[in-house]
Amino acid sequence: MAPPNYETTTPTNPIMGSIPKPMAQSSRAYVTFLAGNGDYVKGVVGLAKGLRKARSAYPLVVAVLPDVPEEHRRELVAQGCIVREIEPVYPPENQTQFAMAYYVINYSKLRIWEFVEYTKMIYLDGDIQVYDNIDHLFDLPNGYFYAVMDCFCEKTWSHTPQYKIGYCQQCPDKVVWPEHDLGPKPPLYFNAGMFVFEPNLSTYSDLLNTLQITPPTPFAEQDFLNMYFREIYRPIPLVYNLVLAMLWRHPENVNLDQVKVVHYCANGSKPWRYTGKEENMDREDIKTLIDKWFEIYDDESLDYNPETEAQPKLESFRAALSEAGVLHYVSAPSAA
Repeated sequence: MAPPNYETTTPTNPIMGSIPKPMAQSSRAYVTFLAGNGDYVKGVVGLAKGLRKARSAYPLVVAVLPDVPEEHRRELVAQGCIVREIEPVYPPENQTQFAMAYYVINYSKLRIWEFVEYTKMIYLDGDIQVYDNIDHLFDLPNGYFYAVMDCFCEKTWSHTPQYKIGYCQQCPDKVVWPEHDLGPKPPLYFNAGMFVFEPNLSTYSDLLNTLQITPPTPFAEQDFLNMYFREIYRPIPLVYNLVLAMLWRHPENVNLDQVKVVHYCANGSKPWRYTGKEENMDREDIKTLIDKWFEIYDDESLDYNPETEAQPKLESFRAALSEAGVLHYVSAPSAA
């Protein structure tokens, strides 16, 4: 029997743990993904605390695979997360070499389109930290898929014509795409570590069906999502998903003072594993970002406390209802 603080099946009440009851009415949430019994849980804990420090009004849902141990689930619930167990999703079997061996498990992220108790969600990888409030992204027009454009300059892209000719959509004028040799310029391509989407059961079903007839490619679910949402993809500024490679590949495009979301996806950059020995890691800007992550992770004042969080969220919930015309407050009569 599953412990009462987290979910193992599709819920009737989406809010688990000790999240204040008014949050059950939230139609928006952040969501991340966790698999296995490794140390990635530290990243998710850090993310939960980062969203809290940024004073987000919305909960963090953690989609976990069955192999995530109970100890880690309880740790996440203790940080105010909503833990949802999902089943793995596998691509068709073939001989495709993924850019990274563990990428294949990321197809399971497709399950989050089933979380239809929320009308809109923002997905964040577990190695992402949020340093400034980004709740306003929930207000982007519906009907589109929003994400930050990726960079093609790292060696993991060596299998592509973009990498071979030095073309990157982050600086499209530096090396012009040779249409006469390679055909039309590639469509805009996003990094799938962060995106804004709308859960939908029809989309969910079609994603899984389409996956079964789509040969896997090196970047696994990222390639797949780029293919599937190509027509409705809309780029958002890189401040919402700073991939660390941008610091040395396109420094002219980066202003760290304005960055709201940092993606610690470069080799050797996971803060909880950081040694500074890997390529490009012994940089002052990287060290600063590592220290910034630990300032949040180690800050015990950012640990979830339902007593201190309940009242602000209740007031926010009441204000939202009032604005929607659901509640009408009557002033108390003045004392005689």
